[in-house]
Amino acid sequence: MTDRTPTAADTDRLPPVLPGVTAAAVAALPPRLHKRLDATVERLAGVPVGRVDGNVSVDCGPEALVTLTPGPTGAVTDPHQVRCSCLLAPRCLHRTAVLVACPVADYAAHPDPVTTAAASSTSDSTGATAGRTGRAGRTGRPAGADGTAAGRSTAPTRAQRAAADALWRAASAVLAAGVPAAGAVPQAELLRAAHSARLAGLPRAESAALRTVRGLRAHRSRQAGHRLAELVEVLHDLLYVAGRLAAGDPDPALVGTLRRAYQPDGTLEVYGVCREPVISATGYAGVVTHLVAADGRRLSFGDVKPGGPDRARDCARAVTEMGAATVNHAVLARGGLRTTGTTVSPDGRLGAGKGVRVIPLTGTDWSTGPLAELFARPLAEVVTGQFAADDPEDPARAGTGLVGGDLMVVGAVGAVGDQVLARELAPATGAGPDRALVPDGPVIRLAPVNSHPVLAHVANLRRLASWPGLRIRVVGRLDPDRASTLRPLAVGAVPGAAATLRLPADWHGRADLGYDQIQGSHLPPRDPAAMTEPVLAVGADAVAESPLWRVRRLVELAVSGGRRAVGEAARSEAAWLAGPLRRAGFTTAAAVASALADESDRRGRDAFGRLTDPDPDRYAWAWLAATTHLAATERELIRSSWTSHPAG
Repeated sequence: MTDRTPTAADTDRLPPVLPGVTAAAVAALPPRLHKRLDATVERLAGVPVGRVDGNVSVDCGPEALVTLTPGPTGAVTDPHQVRCSCLLAPRCLHRTAVLVACPVADYAAHPDPVTTAAASSTSDSTGATAGRTGRAGRTGRPAGADGTAAGRSTAPTRAQRAAADALWRAASAVLAAGVPAAGAVPQAELLRAAHSARLAGLPRAESAALRTVRGLRAHRSRQAGHRLAELVEVLHDLLYVAGRLAAGDPDPALVGTLRRAYQPDGTLEVYGVCREPVISATGYAGVVTHLVAADGRRLSFGDVKPGGPDRARDCARAVTEMGAATVNHAVLARGGLRTTGTTVSPDGRLGAGKGVRVIPLTGTDWSTGPLAELFARPLAEVVTGQFAADDPEDPARAGTGLVGGDLMVVGAVGAVGDQVLARELAPATGAGPDRALVPDGPVIRLAPVNSHPVLAHVANLRRLASWPGLRIRVVGRLDPDRASTLRPLAVGAVPGAAATLRLPADWHGRADLGYDQIQGSHLPPRDPAAMTEPVLAVGADAVAESPLWRVRRLVELAVSGGRRAVGEAARSEAAWLAGPLRRAGFTTAAAVASALADESDRRGRDAFGRLTDPDPDRYAWAWLAATTHLAATERELIRSSWTSHPAG
């Protein structure tokens, strides 16, 4: 087997580039070359990439060799680190196209001393990002009565409002154009605005802009694993934050925090819950071990690096350095650690600095100690609490925490039977070993976290679905986009139940679905009295069966096709849009969807009666209103699906 020659299509072979460098290169390119830029970037996909002495070279044709010299952090942080051998350099098409083809670097991982100092100075002078000076609470959130950055509300400065306005204009232009027309030049405008937002001390807006650019590139290049809904979400967050800041909204959550640095946490005892394989669409893979601290906090310790699915599979028993010791993830997931000199990030990640000292703890069971708290409350109560606990600086994190529950398998669905149907067991009453089902509880769908064939999720769920009536203890995450759906990470035996899993003793009562292989011997003997008739269908999905899909289609069409596509759809399907929504009781959804459709087709006229360019601001606000209402309505439907038995 021969090694394939890497090409520019392998973005992990090209070094990341700071947004300001790429934006400056596109701005310096002569306007006559703008139309050729996207085609040149596409042609680079098949061009070989060479590496010599730390430099990366891309052959762009006769007498046009582009050489990138990454800095110490592995990223291009200065325009002088990119050279082209052609006569038109540095304002040449080759150099600019290569920079556009490179991944967008994060300032946090690849800091630029000049902009970092400027941004820090701006933030300190305004005090808007008070989370940097406020002491982090035990939950990992900045201190403050309202959970925001120290509870302070300071109006944006003139520079911040100007930066937010630039972001709004760039994002509005992208929305009006749609993905097909949002090529290198509109993306460069977003990168330039993101750079300005960083200098003005607006980290949340900057992050949203960079995620939007990455989403545009992923959608245009048809990257595997990318979903249009994700691009809609990040573009919505960008317009929402930029629009409110440009209007002078003093909410500190709109500003965000410049850094989520690790903070000292002294001595800490943590207990392993499970391992989760990680395969990202951006070229990273590995494993994350989820932990619970003695004080109840949810923490994690990971080993995620550049790589593919094979790395995620091989990390099943990965050994990661933590201070002067090494930690085996398979052992940690079923045991624990007592650490000193610990550092913890605000989102609960354990640090592995040189000052950390660890002492292994013996294996723990899910039914004892702080791990038992995962299963202490009914699922409906946990779901309601998770959806109510918004992080104002990261709304997408709502509903992503681990949840646990005791379930009974009732059947399977899915094209290949890879989704388990289950019902929740009622709390133990002492009347007998077999607990009853929660009265009128929903049918819960257990869907695989990752269906990649190198992982064991799908095979394990099929094995569980083959035994209707099986009692299982589940740890997983809510699926925020589907009614009463869990993405299970691990399963275990239900204490005291007869028809439950019989796992090996060294597994300590649980199996990690991504790594451990559940065998037939791990299931109880088939007892017709304990088994139930399999359920082959689930009731109506409150989200999928509602007419809200019409609004979802419209807001996604606006992103994928642009304003013109929405206008054409509105002219041909006007009656199709609002009528079903109103008849189903979604009157506000019908109003915001109709407003978006009307605005997409609106054209003004000048004093001479000639058609003028449409107003991008009104269209962006109409799209933002429709998207915001849609997200809130779908979220409430999903929350309610856990608290009431679906009809049908």
